[in-house]
Amino acid sequence: MSHKPKTPSRHRSRSEAKTPLTPSLTAGLNSLSLAIPTQVSPSKPRADASFNPFLSSRPGSPTRRATSRPASPIKRATSGAIQVSESLQRQASLGVIRKGGVESRLDVITRDYVPPPKSEKKRSKSQPTRDTRDRFITTRDTTDEVTATLDMMSLNPQSSSPGHTSRLAAAAGVPLNRRVLAYHEPPPASSSDPLLAQARELVRPLYARPGALATSTSTTTSKGRKIATQPERVLDAPGMVDDYYLNLVAWSSLNTLAVALAESTYLWRADTGEVTQMGEAPEGTYVASVDFSNDGQFLGVGLGMGAVELWDIETQTKLRTMGGHSTQVACLSWHQHLLTSGCGDGSIWHHDVRVARHKVGELVGHQGEVCGLKWRSDGELLASGGNDNVVNVWDGRVGDVTPGSRSAARWTKRNHVAAVKAIAWCPWQPALLASGGGTSDATVHIWNTTTGARLHSLTTPSQVTSIQWSPHKKEFLTTHGYPTNSLMIHAYPSMERVVEIRDAHDSRVLWSALGPGGDLVCTGAGDENLKFWRVWEMPKPKKGKDAKEGSRMGTGSTSSGILSIR
Repeated sequence: MSHKPKTPSRHRSRSEAKTPLTPSLTAGLNSLSLAIPTQVSPSKPRADASFNPFLSSRPGSPTRRATSRPASPIKRATSGAIQVSESLQRQASLGVIRKGGVESRLDVITRDYVPPPKSEKKRSKSQPTRDTRDRFITTRDTTDEVTATLDMMSLNPQSSSPGHTSRLAAAAGVPLNRRVLAYHEPPPASSSDPLLAQARELVRPLYARPGALATSTSTTTSKGRKIATQPERVLDAPGMVDDYYLNLVAWSSLNTLAVALAESTYLWRADTGEVTQMGEAPEGTYVASVDFSNDGQFLGVGLGMGAVELWDIETQTKLRTMGGHSTQVACLSWHQHLLTSGCGDGSIWHHDVRVARHKVGELVGHQGEVCGLKWRSDGELLASGGNDNVVNVWDGRVGDVTPGSRSAARWTKRNHVAAVKAIAWCPWQPALLASGGGTSDATVHIWNTTTGARLHSLTTPSQVTSIQWSPHKKEFLTTHGYPTNSLMIHAYPSMERVVEIRDAHDSRVLWSALGPGGDLVCTGAGDENLKFWRVWEMPKPKKGKDAKEGSRMGTGSTSSGILSIR
């Protein structure tokens, strides 16, 4: 009776030293040559080769198909030199190798080939993969005509006829061996009418505003300088004449503001806010100019018919009327007891208000109306500007007046190309004189009246209507007309723009007056408004006797009076 083998899982040995078959050990055992004995002991059943994975079937031997485990597909017919006992066959069928046995001394391959691990490039997740391809030329294949580079598109005179290449380049307007798209010089100016081109240049300031402002408050300031963009006070001035050549605002040393409104003259006291009407012009004429004396006690009023009136501020009475001019008196300037007037006919008269024969001098040097006039503080020089685009500097010494005697100007400057109304002397350097031109000029010139040299020139975006020097800083203020209607502060001698207030008035800013404290500026415009701007700061008060004397004389700041008015 044949022995039916059991499944290896039921007859597995209970030995503690058991080693499971590994793939390398199985491959090594398959390569061995095992010999099967020809005789088997009759007492022990003969092992069936079909159930032994280490035995291969021989020709003629019976084979049976295993029911529990299929035969290994890698078995080969072998011939061995080691005798296989029944225990070895049983252990081999169970799939267990015993320690110390002959199977443990077999030369088995214990190291299999393990491929090296694949190294992955570490890349930051925050950085996307960069695409080095060209956005416009995705392929650099020079054989493709569509993706040809610009270098291949350049004309090569050697590959073709020189004559044909030159004609092709001339017809296409493309230079040889140069890029098609390249920077080039601007086209030449059109050959139009020179008179029309000149007219366009003259009116350019009226239509071309400067560049955009740095802030939305219509103000540009430097980093270290801040200025209020809104006026501290606004006074309504109905009836103010919108005339560039007139001078209708003056501020006295006693902190009183004089304003001419058509035929009337008004006084506004900054310390109390009181407004009084001082007087009216004769019927059929108007007030063309006003100016205070140096001590602030008297006011000169120039009329449209050519007369000059003298008024007492304290009693508000007219002291006298001095005639003689043929046309309007558009500007006045005081020095001590001398009141100088500029007339529309180009003449300048000196009036001595103490004597009956008031005319003590006449200056003739302008061919047009005199619209700017200013004495220097020491009274040695007088500067005048006229509608003839001329700036004259006169000697202030007045001699005896004889019939037909006329003085000549010390310096005559013709650098402006428009009417010169803005005239101002520097308070901390008496030799400096500033002058500003009208719409066609829009330039400020700084003159050295000792040598007659022009020191600086500053081009502004619009007509210059007035100039005010700061008594405490090396700066000066300019007011402007169309199109900016602005106030500008410039540093001296760098001439850099420190502060600019655009659209300070709804109309062109025509007049300005500096307060006695040197910190406030009053501006008047054609929109019939007077605005007060704090453009400079007062210096720190002095200690000792100087401070007491200054407070006694009333030379303090006007800020307290302005701020107390509501």
